[in-house]
Amino acid sequence: MVKPFLFFLLSFLLITSFNAQTPVQSTDEIKVSIELKNPSSEINNGTAQLLVDGGNPPYRYKWTDPSTSLNSNRAIGLIEGMEHSVTITDSNGNSVSKSFIIPAESIVEVFNSNVQPAVDFLGAILFWDPFASSGIYDPVVYISKEDIPLPQSNKTQQQYRLKKWLLADRELVKKDQEIALLENDNEEIIIYAQNDGRLKYLLEEGTLITSTSEEAIVDDKVLLGVIQFNSLRPSLYPNGDVVTSTIPFIVIWLILGSIFFTFRLKFVNIRGFKHSIELARGKYDDPNAPGSITHFQAMATAVSATVGLGNIAGVAVAISLGGAGATFWMFLAGFFGMSLKFAECSMGVKYRFIDSEGRIFGGPMNYLRYGLEKRNLKTLGKFLAAFFAILGVGASFGGGNMLQSNQAFKIVSEQIPILQGQGFWFGVGFAILVGIVIIGGIKSIAKVTEKVVPVMAILYVVGCLVVIGSNIGGIGNAFLAIYDGAFSADALKGGFIGVLIVGLQRAAFSSEAGVGSAAIAHSASKTNHPIADGFTSLVEPFIDTMVVCTMTALVLIFTGKHQVGGEMGGVELTADAFGSVISWFPVVLAIAVFLFAFSTMVSWSYYGMRSWTYLFGRSKKGELLYKIMYLCFVVLGASVSLGAVLSFADMMILAMSFPNIIGLYILSPEIYADMNIYWEKLKKGKLYISAKFAKT
Repeated sequence: MVKPFLFFLLSFLLITSFNAQTPVQSTDEIKVSIELKNPSSEINNGTAQLLVDGGNPPYRYKWTDPSTSLNSNRAIGLIEGMEHSVTITDSNGNSVSKSFIIPAESIVEVFNSNVQPAVDFLGAILFWDPFASSGIYDPVVYISKEDIPLPQSNKTQQQYRLKKWLLADRELVKKDQEIALLENDNEEIIIYAQNDGRLKYLLEEGTLITSTSEEAIVDDKVLLGVIQFNSLRPSLYPNGDVVTSTIPFIVIWLILGSIFFTFRLKFVNIRGFKHSIELARGKYDDPNAPGSITHFQAMATAVSATVGLGNIAGVAVAISLGGAGATFWMFLAGFFGMSLKFAECSMGVKYRFIDSEGRIFGGPMNYLRYGLEKRNLKTLGKFLAAFFAILGVGASFGGGNMLQSNQAFKIVSEQIPILQGQGFWFGVGFAILVGIVIIGGIKSIAKVTEKVVPVMAILYVVGCLVVIGSNIGGIGNAFLAIYDGAFSADALKGGFIGVLIVGLQRAAFSSEAGVGSAAIAHSASKTNHPIADGFTSLVEPFIDTMVVCTMTALVLIFTGKHQVGGEMGGVELTADAFGSVISWFPVVLAIAVFLFAFSTMVSWSYYGMRSWTYLFGRSKKGELLYKIMYLCFVVLGASVSLGAVLSFADMMILAMSFPNIIGLYILSPEIYADMNIYWEKLKKGKLYISAKFAKT
């Protein structure tokens, strides 16, 4: 009798002890339903709303979309037709994941979602970081504090009252600790700390706050306070992913090519600059030389293709991301890019072909194929040439066409409200203007660009000088900001790599040095000496990057707009900088943007057409078919949003540098030898000199 009793007692004690040591877990399963919406036929505006039940709140929402907060149960701006996912975690650490696809309804949405994987694939190649992958450096971006923003809201303007701070100012705070209480429409909202640190108030209790409250705005964001860290911590996207600042492979490829040819050609960018100006002025123009256009016209055509929206929108984005220090690295990259431009334009003329009707076919396709064939690399040459031509056609339709008409319509319609919603008709009018020029071929294009380029460059530079002049008192601080941003210890500690790469990337993308596009324009030049066009091209990165891009950067720095973050796009940011000096200056900027876009489209039509004829033959019917297609894409770009398509086509411009620079490396001994022969002729006075310069 005793033994059964002891066994029962022992069992009871063990069960009681186990239950006492094991915390009671919630048995409630997390249940999630997702409400998906596709509000319109526009791309990238899908929404997903989560309804969560069970588990133990509060919940964390880990979205694949990096811009959606961990505290938000709603994601906006999602790509339709693509799979997204979210993981919901309760306070006990229990989690559940859900995947979903917002149905793509319009043709544009379907097309966009099908192209996006190609963008991701090409981007993974172009923007892969070999240094970070091999562990040479840490690509993580570190920060010393974290902002405490207002809660996300579906409304464009929401009003809150800071009812109470739950911790004292400068008090230590733990992650997920309650730190503030907001009131909104008689509803109380608790604000939680996202990290450990020390709390710092930016607003006092009782303050009424809206999304436009000036006292709550810091760097274009509405903040309640900040949490200061004891040591640097990784910066995080709103969804919790770590922010990295990588060194894209494409930037390494372009910059190394620029530096290689600068040293290989013994700093021809410095030694040949004076001669470059003389060629552009027409001192060595021989009217009887083979070709169709003058050195200046070739230079103007090439400049018109590169001086575009990248000099306005792209630089604004670069400076807002990389700070004032990015200006220095951008300028330096433009300097080295001059030598790479020299190499490709020289070979573009040397390997051109002129048919019996005087039509000229030249550019990288020719020197990649026939230049490499001379070195017993026929198979490689044919492959690189065809690869380049395919990329050239795609780039001409996208980055050289649709992107330009799309952005031109955007900024012009802001200044002329009657145009808003009339993208199709704007595109038709734009296409007519472009068509009038490109139907006539390279001679017609050159005649227009030689007039438009000086006008648009002078218009824009004068506008920049007016803005800089009105803020001239801050010149010392501006250049100090550039120097500190590029070299200071703070930059080295936090984001030196980021500042460096943003500057180099903007210069490489803007001047197109190494892309090979300018070599197509220069192949039509009237000259007996191919190297002469290499010298002419030296001035192009100087104008594009070292002057126009730098002027844009200085405007942003002098007006303080380089410190503005938030949602403002590149064109809007530059327009805001101009408008801060003279209210009507954005109108001048709109005219400049229109001219930039127009000139870029005109020049890229020729680049694309020569790539087209290399692939499909030199028939006039084939050229006409390409031109008609090109004009259709002008209309399409202005009237439809094609995010992934434009991204892919813009990447194709950068991808053109792969086959091009490979060929130039192989041809570098030939380029160097030809340059030395030309230098000797120039020194001995054996070059033709135009009669009007004969006495000078």
